[in-house]
Amino acid sequence: MSDTGGWAGPDPKDRPDDATPPAGGPIPPAPPPPGAPHQQYGWGPPPGYGKPGVIPLRPLSVSEILDGAIATMRRHPGLVFGSSAVVAVVAAVLQLLASRYLLPDVSALQNLGPAATDQQVQNAALKALGDTGLVTGIALIITVLTQTFLSGFLTVVIGKSVLGRPVTFAEAMAEARPRFLPLLGATIVYSLAVGFGSVLCLIPGIWLFTLLGLTTPALVLERGRVGESLSRSRQLVSGSWWRCFGILLLAGLIATVLQYLIDIPFRLLAGGTITGEVPAGWGGLLVVALGQVIALTIVQPFAANTTALLYIDQRMRKEGMDLQLARAAGTA
Repeated sequence: MSDTGGWAGPDPKDRPDDATPPAGGPIPPAPPPPGAPHQQYGWGPPPGYGKPGVIPLRPLSVSEILDGAIATMRRHPGLVFGSSAVVAVVAAVLQLLASRYLLPDVSALQNLGPAATDQQVQNAALKALGDTGLVTGIALIITVLTQTFLSGFLTVVIGKSVLGRPVTFAEAMAEARPRFLPLLGATIVYSLAVGFGSVLCLIPGIWLFTLLGLTTPALVLERGRVGESLSRSRQLVSGSWWRCFGILLLAGLIATVLQYLIDIPFRLLAGGTITGEVPAGWGGLLVVALGQVIALTIVQPFAANTTALLYIDQRMRKEGMDLQLARAAGTA
């Protein structure tokens, strides 16, 4: 592993059951039997290879993954929230323009009057439905593009934070930029697969959502191709599907609830309702857009960081990458 070579795939000599001492460092204490206290550290998990960055270098608990996601945001607030805010503003402006000029005029249906023929009502309804579909499609494209950029950028930041290394915007951008186009392709494939599976039946969509959920960090950190990254996600999740699903679901629920709580006051301030309806016009749309920018600036980094840390945790569990990380961080 190196800054220039990316995060390499599994090294055979770094298997979790490998007893070879780490080069240049002491042998970490063996873990105690189940239910027994550690001789040096009392009750709890063995120390692993220390904690050079935001997480200890050993298999993580759920709370440590979530705490590491938050710790990264605290350690690099300008970098994390700054990039997230820029992406959120761009997305909000584009969606605001689409909503203002492309959303159907509901009053057109209401103003048809009792004398309107069935054909006129049907034509107006079809036009409104088409306009709504257009806005929804534009919003989806905007979301995919902005999320692709942000998730790739933040994954680089997480990689540096785990190793305890400082990182600047220019450094993170230089490392992430070559991965944006492949990441966009992987995101499209992932979204289509999950969407198609959800349309056929909800269960296949959920299964694919989890099985391919680690594609982004695999592609960015290992610098593989689209197909290789999708396959790597499948390899890492296989055998741990329920655990990965639970962590991704928990992170998604936390992000959704937090976004909803931040969004509600702005919708009410705009004269709308909790369900999401807001009055037409620039004033209400601008207030709602401001709430969305604030919510997404906070929520998006948490979700991206959690996914990246889950990827790292799975590699430490399955491939002994805690030793690989410790060597890169200089703690082994």
